[in-house]
Amino acid sequence: MNRRRQHFNWFRIILLLLLIAGGLYLDKAIIPNTPSPFEPTPTATRPPESYITDAQNLFQQGKLLQSIQAYQQAIAVKPNDPAIYVAMAQVQVFAGDYKGAQTSAEDALLLNPNNSMAHAVRAWALDFQGDYPDAEISIQKALELDPKNAIAHAYYAEILVDEGPDTIPKAITESQTAIALAPNTLETLRARGYVLQATANYQDSIQEYQAAAAINNNIADLHLQIGYNYRALGISDKAIQEFSVANALNPTDWQAPYQISRTYANVGQFAKAQQYAQSAVSAAPTDPRLHGNLGVMYYHNADWANAVKELSLAINGGMTNDGKKVEPVSLTAGDPLVDEYYFTDALVLARLNRCGEALQIVQKIQALVPSDQIAMDNATAAEQICQQNLASPPVPTGTVSLASTGTVEAPAITSTPEIAITPTIEIPVITSTP
Repeated sequence: MNRRRQHFNWFRIILLLLLIAGGLYLDKAIIPNTPSPFEPTPTATRPPESYITDAQNLFQQGKLLQSIQAYQQAIAVKPNDPAIYVAMAQVQVFAGDYKGAQTSAEDALLLNPNNSMAHAVRAWALDFQGDYPDAEISIQKALELDPKNAIAHAYYAEILVDEGPDTIPKAITESQTAIALAPNTLETLRARGYVLQATANYQDSIQEYQAAAAINNNIADLHLQIGYNYRALGISDKAIQEFSVANALNPTDWQAPYQISRTYANVGQFAKAQQYAQSAVSAAPTDPRLHGNLGVMYYHNADWANAVKELSLAINGGMTNDGKKVEPVSLTAGDPLVDEYYFTDALVLARLNRCGEALQIVQKIQALVPSDQIAMDNATAAEQICQQNLASPPVPTGTVSLASTGTVEAPAITSTPEIAITPTIEIPVITSTP
């Protein structure tokens, strides 16, 4: 009865209530919206249009592989848009990835079978692969879906040129239609230049290609085409200049150094020709034609040992020093470059007094390409060297090094002169894949 009554500590009660209220707030409002430290932080997804803009800018700069990568990123964000696949396929053709371009165009057609441009680009990619019948089917479908598709008409003109001389008149009409529909696009100007080139209107062709290059001066293919025309006109310095620009724009491709090699050889500068022939082989070490070309340049620099090695890779196939397999190229009528590899091999084998092998090649030439007079004359020269070897066996003198000889042209020993590289046997100008 005498105990004192305890008084409430209101401060503690209020503090306790505040703590309880704060805990409830954290549990209901803060914690549910706080990301787990063990989960990745989400990042904002870029719109596909930004990747497409990047791809277009990279293409304009001539950065084709980076442009393709940007289109692939756009596809990853927006995989159901056929237009992105079509745009990427066009860049892939310019980059030389013809199979990849075909696949991209076909992916677009899976999304929209009635996409005229997808059919057109598929046809263009097939043309570069030499599949003219399927290219014809695809381009006809593209024009059936959209008769005013200027780029499809441009692609059709190129396909018709590649199909052969009988379709050149139609190719002329298609290129004119393309220009009428879209006079200021890269594709239509390129196609018009291609047709003019096929009809030996080289100066006019250069003007069309230059107009295309004015739209995008960073496309290696356009400079290659201009170079072919200058070489056909006999203007070797400008041809080499254009090929060099193409090489700078696409340094991993074999075409530009190969064309520079052929052009230098045509004017008798075989040391420079050999240098660029080696660059071409480094870019595409399994291509037998590039080994054949390098062998020809070694021959004209009197380097018999290396010449026979490279020519053998081209003609017989084999393995490179770093273990890459080279398939042989066959001797067939209508391919003067392959004829050149064979008759040069016969000549160098004869000079090395390996006449059993040389005469086997001579017999092939006589049996398979009797209409190629240059090849036949050089085969005869190889036979005569072997006859002289029987009467007076040559004394081995070793390999002539480039360091001491510079541009040494292989001397003719017989009354039938050996045929040096001339414009008569330069690389054909009109092909889809020069």
